Amino acid sequence: MKETINRVKAMEKRLRRTKKVLKSMEYALDEWDLMNSDIKILSKYLSSDEWKVDMKANQNGLLPESMHRDVLSEKGIWDTLVDQRVLMQRLFELIKNEQK
Repeated sequence: MKETINRVKAMEKRLRRTKKVLKSMEYALDEWDLMNSDIKILSKYLSSDEWKVDMKANQNGLLPESMHRDVLSEKGIWDTLVDQRVLMQRLFELIKNEQK
């Protein structure tokens, strides 16, 4: 009987952890959906004339010193786009492996 009790406790722990992760994933997917529109806008911005104008303004010292300007670094946006692709590939691989 002790074996049965321990097994049920272990399975209950797994179920609770699974439910918690699923809830977190649901929230993360909602956030991902919102982020995707930001990614598209950032990607367009990086290759736009507006970005070049903004970059020039930054180089000429026209933007406030206290202002965040990571977006004016090609690397800043590019690294974010790459991070998104790497994460999408990881998710794809997890889904693909789950189907096996």
